[in-house]
Amino acid sequence: MTEALSKVKSQSYDKSLANIAASRFQWTDRLARPEQLPDEDDWSVFLYLAGRGAGKTRTAAEWIAWQAIKNPNTRWAVVAATFSDVRDTCAEGESGLIPIIRRYGMLENYNRSMGEIRLKNGSRVKLYSADTPDRLRGPQHHGAWCDEIASWQYPDTYDQLQFGLRLGQHPRTIITTTPKPVFLIKELLKRDDGSVKVVRGSTFDNAKNLAPNAIAQMRARYEGTRLGRQELYGELLEEQEGALWNWEMIDSARVAKAPELTRIIVAVDPAGGSGESNDETGICVVGLGLDGRGYVLADRSCKLSPEGWARQVIDAFDEFGCVRVIVEKNFGGEMVEAVLRQQRSTIPLKSITAKRGKYIRAEPISALYEQGRVSHVGTFEKLEDQMCQWVQGESDYSPDRIDALVHGLTDLGIGGGSSADRFFMMLAPGCPSCSFPNEAGQSNCGKCGQPLSDEVTNYVPPTEDRSFAFPKPTQFQRGQ
Repeated sequence: MTEALSKVKSQSYDKSLANIAASRFQWTDRLARPEQLPDEDDWSVFLYLAGRGAGKTRTAAEWIAWQAIKNPNTRWAVVAATFSDVRDTCAEGESGLIPIIRRYGMLENYNRSMGEIRLKNGSRVKLYSADTPDRLRGPQHHGAWCDEIASWQYPDTYDQLQFGLRLGQHPRTIITTTPKPVFLIKELLKRDDGSVKVVRGSTFDNAKNLAPNAIAQMRARYEGTRLGRQELYGELLEEQEGALWNWEMIDSARVAKAPELTRIIVAVDPAGGSGESNDETGICVVGLGLDGRGYVLADRSCKLSPEGWARQVIDAFDEFGCVRVIVEKNFGGEMVEAVLRQQRSTIPLKSITAKRGKYIRAEPISALYEQGRVSHVGTFEKLEDQMCQWVQGESDYSPDRIDALVHGLTDLGIGGGSSADRFFMMLAPGCPSCSFPNEAGQSNCGKCGQPLSDEVTNYVPPTEDRSFAFPKPTQFQRGQ
């Protein structure tokens, strides 16, 4: 720290050098944990993978602030998923840049609308949104902070940022994110040349700075779940071998809002009882879009009495304007229908008998996901966890959420002869890197940004018939 402090000795600032040293000492020697202090090794990327509340924001903000203070007249970039994220959290948040730079007495000016922080020594920190990668095409920087990079919509943003890191002797990037198995994170973890320094942490490492009741609630609700392992313990969860679904299949087609739907149904896979030892009752709401694709609208699965889950079904039926209820009657036969009729005698029901095993029933629906014909409208944590973790013959629980989902999507009739079939004929073979289906003529993948092979770029659709209307991929809002 002595060499760094000598560099700020000649700078003009309100605080004395002793006060700046004291502020730095307060962080490095009293507050920070070892993993929160990027060393001076020969790394180019400091990748901090940790759970929510682990102190990732403070770690990066302290590093960026100190680099800008000890290196006068330098330029630094901070990029987050949206402009509100980078402004409200990275800059203005309790652990953000503004309070830290103020602590050092080095804040000259903060232009909130422009997203620019000026220090008294001539250094500048510019705020960017990952939603607008083109804004990073011109600016040059000495280093950068990428926040929650696993949630960025456009991977191209990171590439554009790296192209602009060309000032100084050794431009560096600090990345703070909750780990998700996205292409960019996996690519960074593969590097073994020393350019990427990987540090891991969990929410509970920072427990002394978090509310005790919040810690207790997080443990009670998420301990032992996939979501907890990812969001609290910062684990990068790879795919479950043998599962019919993977996270890429779900995430790549996820949308924030469904298009106009022609038919909506609620599907039910009833449990054999309501006790703690019994399985859940699977309840899923699905719809068929005008584009011929399926949309998962809700997961209302529960462990309730017959009257309780029947009420859940009726409420979902009314909320989404469903046309009917699909019920598997293997368990209880006519009793299932009777329970629903007691709640509402006029409810339109269709009972089905599952004659094939769960795995065989689910395979065709899994194929629809693989082809991009089904989108989840929002996130359904427990349903998606079951989809990507359940393995026939290995998992010791019944996949009731999957069963309800399969019954519903099967009844929608997405599988054959729809406009979705015709649309997918127009797509080139999947990207060699991430399997994303691109339109013919694309030179780079629309998801991972990697160059496409000639087979994909020069792909000729199998029909010249353009008389039918088909949706463009952008209408699917993949990944949003």
